[in-house]
Amino acid sequence: MRSHTLLTAPVAALFAAALALGLPAVGQAEAVEGQEGQRITVYKSPTCGCCQGWIDYLGSHGFAVETHDLADLSAIKAQHGLGDPRLRSCHTAIVDGYVVEGHVPVDDIRRLLATAPPVLGITAPGMPQLSPGMLSTEPKDYDVLTFDAEGRTELFSRY
Repeated sequence: MRSHTLLTAPVAALFAAALALGLPAVGQAEAVEGQEGQRITVYKSPTCGCCQGWIDYLGSHGFAVETHDLADLSAIKAQHGLGDPRLRSCHTAIVDGYVVEGHVPVDDIRRLLATAPPVLGITAPGMPQLSPGMLSTEPKDYDVLTFDAEGRTELFSRY
């Protein structure tokens, strides 16, 4: 009796193709989907209740959140490529080198990390009323955009 399983040629070919495309291998799907324990650093105002609501939402979805309260977030936002005020929101987060600005849903953060597009980050500009941390845990009636160093934006998700 063998103590390990051999891959058949067709299964091995599928496995290799999935890896070449950047898809998770068997046993890795949970890490990509759940991002359990994924560290995210959030910069926020010490008095912002919706920022804390978003942080709680991240934590309830398995993210390991490190929080920094700052009286003024302008320097952090500028440092991370958020010079255009139209892209800004009330809090700024950094995860795996990407900027996550505002009330971005966890599914979008997970998708950003899984696909690793060549952008600075994603943003939910302003303070969408029906967003995680605001009045809903289910996003509704707003867009999430990618942004790059030149200030170009593209639609990432529409709710």
